[in-house]
Amino acid sequence: MPYSAPDELPQSVRAHLPRHAQEIYLAAFNNAWRSHAADPDHEAIVHRIAWAAVKRRYRKAGNEWVPINT
Repeated sequence: MPYSAPDELPQSVRAHLPRHAQEIYLAAFNNAWRSHAADPDHEAIVHRIAWAAVKRRYRKAGNEWVPINT
């Protein structure tokens, strides 16, 4: 189901991503949720899309997610 705030995201997302990355995840997840409602593996697809959105702006450095300098 769509999330209304970063605090509602799964613990696995909140525990690893900085706040801005959580906001990116949230927006991508909610948009994909509406766009892929008819897909059979709906929730898994939507989470992959949200992570892909985060990875366009952040990268993992050691154990931390850091902004990509562009």
